[in-house]
Parts: sequence; structure tokens; C-alpha cells
Amino acid sequence: MAELNLGLPQFEAFFNTLGVPPSCLLNQPLFKKMFAEHDELDAKDKKALKEHVNKIRWLYTLKPNTINIAPYQDELREYGEVAVLQVELAESKRMDSKLMEQVGHFINRAIPYPLVIFFTDSQHSHAVAEGKEQLTLCLADKRINQANQEKWVIEEVLLAPSVALADSSVKAKEFLTSLQLANLPFSNFWQLYQALMSRVVAGQCAEITGRYRVISNGDQSRQNLQAYLQLEQTIKRLRSQIKKAEFSQQVTLNTQIKQHEQTLKQLAEYL
Repeated sequence: MAELNLGLPQFEAFFNTLGVPPSCLLNQPLFKKMFAEHDELDAKDKKALKEHVNKIRWLYTLKPNTINIAPYQDELREYGEVAVLQVELAESKRMDSKLMEQVGHFINRAIPYPLVIFFTDSQHSHAVAEGKEQLTLCLADKRINQANQEKWVIEEVLLAPSVALADSSVKAKEFLTSLQLANLPFSNFWQLYQALMSRVVAGQCAEITGRYRVISNGDQSRQNLQAYLQLEQTIKRLRSQIKKAEFSQQVTLNTQIKQHEQTLKQLAEYL
């Protein structure tokens, strides 16, 4: 089994369950200076890197000569290998979703490979001692920039809900188990990555429904989730309008809200 020795016992135990072959192990630091000097980072990104990221580590490289998975390439995408990284956030910004999305975005711009990023917040001794290690999985849907073949266009950054590795709930266990390589397709790296993305979406849906369910039609699942979240925002906006509306308008707005809430319940059945 590939040994990481990161000083994070729960995180290392989790990786031991994934079944990553020892041949994929790299376990090398990526120095922040390398990213700070990268042309793809703007001033806001560099500030986040300096103030809110402690360490970045390249854990594994999955490629045809380290694991029995074929490369994939078409006119839009090139998945010749997949890199697995760990990003340790500064203690003051642990598991901040907006920050993780920003950091995940600029790391994906800087590294020209499909990336699987695990954010951790528990290098801090008290969290390790108390068994409170957490991780957040971050993926990015990327395609080749048609104007510049050496660059990638990031279509979407996906974050799974943060998981406490000591969480014994069915939802948490099913999510972590679903990430094991034995449960993923080995046909090619594109299919492998898409399967991981479907698991992130399933994790997002589980935050709403309370159940973890991976749907084979990942695109449909993402569309249903987007529709649900957009409708939630619509309901929130209507509720804020009620506070300023006259009584006659309040009746109309309340009716609209009830209708939307009924639709929301129906959408939840498909998540």
C-alpha cells in the first residue's frame, strides 16, 4: 500500500481504503512560490495563496504506466493522466467553501492536468489529537482552450460537502466508500473523472435529501440540483419582497412561494 506519512492519521487511513497502487505514489511538496509566479494567478489569487493556504502536496499521479487505466482524448478534452493533490488551509480559513472554490480554481489553471484536490484543515495538533480531521473533495470540469491548445478552460469547479473522517453516519460512510478505486470505472481517465464528479454531485444532493445516492446519469443529476438551488433562491427573493410589499401583494407572493415550495419537494425526489 502506498504510504503517505503526512501526520494526519485519519486522512492517511482514508487513503489506504481507496486502493491506490503504490506505483502511483509521488508525495512531493508543491511550493507556493511556484504558483505565486504563475501568469494565470491574479492579485486576489496570490493574496489567498499567501494568507490562507499553508501547504500544497502532490500525493499521487495516475497515468497509464502507474495504473491500468487508458488515456482519453477528443477535440475538447485530453485526459492522459490524473493528479491527486492535498491542500492544507490556514487554521483561520478552515473549510471555507468560497475560499476552497477560489483556490481550487487557480490551482486548476496553473496545473495542466485533470486534478483531484483534497482540502484538509487538520494539520493542527489539536484537531489531530481530538480526531477531528476533515476533508473536502474538489474537482473541476476542464476542456482545452481552442484558441490556445496549451491552456485549459475551466467550465465548473465542484466542491463536495466537507466530511469529518470520524463521522459514522450512513451518508458520510457511503460517500467515502464510493470514492474507492474498486467502485470507479477503469475504462479511461475521462470516465474515471466523470464518475468522481457524479459522486461530488451526489454528496451535494445528500445535503438536501439526507440520503447519498449516485445516479448513473450524472448530467441529469447536476441539472436537477441546479434547478433545485435556483428555485431555493427564487423563494428566498420572494420572501424578502413580502417584507416590503403591501397586503394585497403579500397574498400573491405567498401563493407563489407555496407553489414553488411544492415544486421544490417534487425536485427533491429526483436528487
